Amino acid sequence: MTVAIPLLLLVLFLAFGMPIAFALGVSGAIGLLMFSGIDSFLGILQTTPYDSVKSFLMSAIPMFILMAAFMTVSGIMKDLFNAAYKWLGRLPGGLGIATVFAGAMMGAVSGSSQASAAAMAKAAAPEMRKYNYSTAFTMGVISMSGTLAVMIPPSIILILYGILTETGVGSLLIAGIVPGILTALGYIIVIFVWVSMKPEIAPKIEVVPTLREKFASLKNIWPMLLIIIAVIGGIYSGFVTATEAGALGAFITFLVVLLMGRLSMKKMGVALNDTIKSTTMIMTIIIGAHIFSYFLTITQVTQKLVVFVEGLDVSRYWILAFIIILYLILGFFMDQIAILILTLPLTFPIIVSLGFDPIWFGIIVTKTVEIGLVTPPVGMNVFVATGAAGVKTAEGFKGVTWFVLTDLLILLVLILMPFLTLWLPEMMMD
Repeated sequence: MTVAIPLLLLVLFLAFGMPIAFALGVSGAIGLLMFSGIDSFLGILQTTPYDSVKSFLMSAIPMFILMAAFMTVSGIMKDLFNAAYKWLGRLPGGLGIATVFAGAMMGAVSGSSQASAAAMAKAAAPEMRKYNYSTAFTMGVISMSGTLAVMIPPSIILILYGILTETGVGSLLIAGIVPGILTALGYIIVIFVWVSMKPEIAPKIEVVPTLREKFASLKNIWPMLLIIIAVIGGIYSGFVTATEAGALGAFITFLVVLLMGRLSMKKMGVALNDTIKSTTMIMTIIIGAHIFSYFLTITQVTQKLVVFVEGLDVSRYWILAFIIILYLILGFFMDQIAILILTLPLTFPIIVSLGFDPIWFGIIVTKTVEIGLVTPPVGMNVFVATGAAGVKTAEGFKGVTWFVLTDLLILLVLILMPFLTLWLPEMMMD
């Protein structure tokens, strides 16, 4: 019964709005004090803040965040959208398709879903409004396009999963490529079908860019291609590790935007400030999670849960289904980083003990938290996109419905066909 007290406190703290980092840290500290005594309690609190974040792998997180910040403040995202618009704008729902394409490219260099959604809202929303696109359709496409950064490498979520579970980060990032492309194609299909059924939500653009204008638009996207080749190509070739790729990407992005004359001292300060804020938030959550995990270790809650699950007379796929449904439900109420840090100490040992591939499970978990980014009441991407575009949040949630259903279908495909996730990292390892 005493084991349940810290767990109940954690639930209460979260219910009353305490930040996840402090909820984990305080409830875990109370549990340690109850079960290990004052000396062990003080020893863990003295060493955990440093030990939790000193790993070399952790340096990848601020590097990829910094890379995204440089891309955002420099306005390269707008250039990318304009190029996609020139080539794809005449298609049914062309601006929406261009937004998905630009979101996928942004995801390939940013790793941050919220940063991608905010940048897309500022670049795409004015153009869609100009051509009388439906507000719900516009916000739905922008919000969903931002989620592509969660799956397409370099993904902060996949990096964090790799660190927390000690799974190869490089393999995880490569494993995210095919599911990320599959997701982007799914969104494009939704746009085609939706616009075919209701043409009024995305009126056809009559202005036809000349071939010269189309090719001229490509001259501004070379920085994006250079950064993608440096980061993804470096990891795939083995030239750099995933951690080194973050530093390399941030450095190349810095040089590119500096040489393009798009990085003033003011913009540099904004990028660094955003990076510090995001990194501090993530690291604080990790510290709190480690304190709570010490409590779980001392009380053997995780080990007992694994033994209990292994003893159940049910198929391992029923257990997997329960875990996935749990993640989808948590996505309605919690931030994706908080979900990973809170649940992985419990779910990952169970998944491994049942014989599932840890890399495949990382992609499945990432896909579920990706869906949570656009589902109410939290739906951070919808709040970010509608806030940046200056429209009602309800319009955003209204516009994501068909995309969420498509995401659930893609999630089912990834569960039933693990080879879609695993063949690329296996080929890389060979």
